[in-house]
Amino acid sequence: MDIRDIATASGYGVGTVSRVINNQPNVSDRARKRILAVMAECGYEPNSNARYLKMRSQTPIAAFVMGVGNRLFDDILGPLQATLAAAEEEVAVTYLDDDSREVRAAIDYQQSRRPKGMVFLGGEPRYFAESFHEIEVPCVLVTNSAAGLGFDNLSSVTIDNEAAAARAVGHLWERGHRRIGVIGGNRAENSISSQRLRGAERALRERGVELDYERDYEPCAFLEQAGYDAAGRLLERTGDLTAVFALGDVIAFGALRAFVDRGLSVPGDVSLVGFDDTSFSQFSVPRITTVRQSAELLGRRAAQILLDMADGGNATHELVPFELVERESVA
Repeated sequence: MDIRDIATASGYGVGTVSRVINNQPNVSDRARKRILAVMAECGYEPNSNARYLKMRSQTPIAAFVMGVGNRLFDDILGPLQATLAAAEEEVAVTYLDDDSREVRAAIDYQQSRRPKGMVFLGGEPRYFAESFHEIEVPCVLVTNSAAGLGFDNLSSVTIDNEAAAARAVGHLWERGHRRIGVIGGNRAENSISSQRLRGAERALRERGVELDYERDYEPCAFLEQAGYDAAGRLLERTGDLTAVFALGDVIAFGALRAFVDRGLSVPGDVSLVGFDDTSFSQFSVPRITTVRQSAELLGRRAAQILLDMADGGNATHELVPFELVERESVA
């Protein structure tokens, strides 16, 4: 009989059972009573020496960053680390490739390093749904929502990506653009890019137009080179576009260069809107109109939510404000 058997018999997750065994407060009375009853029925005796050694061997909070080229995540890391440092907590940062399974990486990390908590900068909810039950420590997902997953040790902080994308495309429409292309990400369910694509779809549909994915959308990774290549493919296929919505600023930077290399001016020939308001977007030529999600606020709130959970607080799912920042890239 081990902790997984207790979890199966009680109907609660391994993380919840672990917190009951370790007498942690962030468990409902109903769950605690049920798990303790199952433990008594089965004669389960937790190894107190093992628990003590586990607590003593915990390492700093782990931050997992999806992708090595996402400047938004770099901008979030600073205030995240500063807020945790003020609480005398250290952060160990691990960068993962875009195609990595972040939850599996975190499970392996937990087994070998035993962190006090974890922060995920980026991540796919489908991977959390599949295997997050194996993670026992408090965690926060940043820039995507974990609200529908139901894990009591997983919080999230993000903006409303669908509404923000709808605002960006609506801005282009308000400026007179009727042929709008979209580049970036993929259509995987509940991914950040799928949420932004739904927002673009919604904005166009509200204006009587359907987003033609075969003609007007080009997927790509969140990298400058990928944005460059995707913009080139989109232009070759649809030469009548007057505006492009890039699902990330790094993609917009690549697209901007692709337009210029083809003899097009921005915004004279093609208008361009990005997403994230990373630190470089105000220094490009032209400066990029973009959706701002405050890296400062996201970092600080993620850190504070994690600290609150570590003190026994419940999981929480927070939406922070976004803003469309109008600069020079839209005519």
